[in-house]
Amino acid sequence: MPFGTGHVPVDQASTGTPASTATRADTFVAEALRWLPDAGEDAAPAPNIEDVPVLVERGRGETILLADDNADMRSYVERLLVGAGYRVEAVADGEAAAVRAREIDPDLVLSDVMMPRLDGFGLIQRLRADEETAELPIILLSARAGEEASIEGIEAGADDYLVKPFSARELLARVEGALRLAGVRRDTAETLRRSNEDLEVRVAERTRERDRSWTLSRDLIGVAGTDGIWQAVNPAWTRVLGWPSSEIVGRTSEWMEHPDDIAKTRAEVARLAAGAVTFEFENRFRKRDGGYAILSWTAVPDEDHLYCIARDVTEERERSAELDHAREALRQSQKMEAIGQLTGGIAHDFNNMLTGVIGSLDLLQRRLPKEQEDARITRYVQAATTSAQRAAALTQRLLAFGRRQSLDLQTVDVNRLVAGMEDMLHRTLGENVNLTTKLSADAWQGCTDANQLENALLNLCINARDAMPEGGQLTISTANRTVEPRRRRKAGDATTGEYVVLCVSDTGTGMDAATLEKVFEPFFTTKPIGKGTGLGLSMIYGFAQQTKGTVEIDSTVGEGTIIRLLIPRSTGSEVVDCNGDDVAMGGGETVLVVEDEAEVRMLVTETLEELGYAALEATDSSTALALVREGHRIDLMVSDVGLPGMNGRALADEVRKLRPGLKVLLITGYAADAADRVGFLGTDISMMQKPFAIEALSNTIKRLLET
Repeated sequence: MPFGTGHVPVDQASTGTPASTATRADTFVAEALRWLPDAGEDAAPAPNIEDVPVLVERGRGETILLADDNADMRSYVERLLVGAGYRVEAVADGEAAAVRAREIDPDLVLSDVMMPRLDGFGLIQRLRADEETAELPIILLSARAGEEASIEGIEAGADDYLVKPFSARELLARVEGALRLAGVRRDTAETLRRSNEDLEVRVAERTRERDRSWTLSRDLIGVAGTDGIWQAVNPAWTRVLGWPSSEIVGRTSEWMEHPDDIAKTRAEVARLAAGAVTFEFENRFRKRDGGYAILSWTAVPDEDHLYCIARDVTEERERSAELDHAREALRQSQKMEAIGQLTGGIAHDFNNMLTGVIGSLDLLQRRLPKEQEDARITRYVQAATTSAQRAAALTQRLLAFGRRQSLDLQTVDVNRLVAGMEDMLHRTLGENVNLTTKLSADAWQGCTDANQLENALLNLCINARDAMPEGGQLTISTANRTVEPRRRRKAGDATTGEYVVLCVSDTGTGMDAATLEKVFEPFFTTKPIGKGTGLGLSMIYGFAQQTKGTVEIDSTVGEGTIIRLLIPRSTGSEVVDCNGDDVAMGGGETVLVVEDEAEVRMLVTETLEELGYAALEATDSSTALALVREGHRIDLMVSDVGLPGMNGRALADEVRKLRPGLKVLLITGYAADAADRVGFLGTDISMMQKPFAIEALSNTIKRLLET
């Protein structure tokens, strides 16, 4: 696009500003999915209004004047607002916007900053100078980000400043907020005008019209002396706060004010008494039922009286708090997404390498003759195995937090899982920690991944042990919980449904409020450097969210911590065996191994042969299909998901067309999109995450062959 003003007609050039700073259209095409603006005969047809990405109709037919020189942006915003229930008048420059504003009397103006003929700042100046348009709410849209740009826009007279690119939700929230604020301002100004007129009439004539307004107003209206003592209050005080006027008149409101607001309220009363005017001053008044109402005050002094109006904005502030919670949840999800992308991109190759390392070390230990076994060699092999397993665990924790690990969701008896781990936990926790289990006899079965649940429970117990350096009590309990529907929830709350609650409580050092706010963030740890990765609780949180559950935490400094893992209740009947550790031997069955990594293929093949299976090898899908067509006996196919050409899931479908009912085990190290690549598995197809132990591989193969 050309810069400068040389290509613009002289009568349309804007001095000192470029012709346009419109943001690239592709940002908004991505936001609106399949949208394309009207751009002539070759352009795609405009979508139906039902395609506008708006979840809830917000508008009630308010008229919005939109000024933007970029046709793509103008079309995008216009369709979005129309779909949300607003009427939109769109123009291409500020000059046209100034003219249309007088003609159509809009409820709101949305304007780009940099436009030909008359830019956004010039438009604001023109509208504010005109008595008919001076009070119009104006939102500036600009690609200039940063605090200085926002301040410049607000100081120019804009009511709000929105940086491109923006989301549909943010734009609609800003528009709705601006319209609501404009309405509140109009209502407040009108109410103040009426109350002043009514008060003057009451002092002069005590007319019935003033009494009606005083009585029926929903706002709290009051007259006080300059000392802050209320002389008269309207019935709205009783309706909102519950206190009768007899308890309010004749005294200040200090007894109703929130303890944290007393000082600033008294200071504001002193300002009023000195002649200042109050606009939108907020404080909290105690209601008769013990709660507090948030009041927004407008007040003016007149001779020896203070005339005050307050609006109850409690519900508005609660909604604002909910929006803050939603923003925080979005920030957390963006963190998880970033970590998921970081780890998922390298997971395939890294897990393939770990599979070769761990499997080779495992085979080396098994094949080293006992009579020739050297204690030093055994120690070296065990050290290498431990390091490789720690590397694999670190990858799994990162993937779990990013909700990108592959889960095997099955019906799990949580009580049985805890009981099966009890001996191991006793050994892990040591003698200083007294472990007690309180398992509910009627605990439901959970729908979860048994291996990941074991890992989560072990992490929780180790964290509890570390929080009790001098020893203490650790209790593991189970219970059932039904979460009822409720109107408002904060980020991280369990959704409506039935859950098995696995609770781990300790009597350790506990955590303060600041630590609790960060406890689920990745890499956050209170342990010394080198003593922890900061991924334990974040992994558990990601795992719980991935299984449609959640994690709750309560802690008090010096008293201990309680962590509850909410596991969705299972509706299935077949319970997975969580405690099988023996290696399952084969009976001569033939397994087709399809793997493009030579080291992994060699490892799986030799492992199968050692376990009593016959193995056929294929490096890709075409070779595997050729072996199947040749008529070889094949009882099970073990295939990598990330094969060159046709992937493992598609290969499984093709092979099962030739051999209906053939059992398939898919193995993958590419967890970033394993779910998308694999899709629905079915009853005869299972999946394992690399790296895996020989015991896990043998037991999975045995289970598939026996079902």
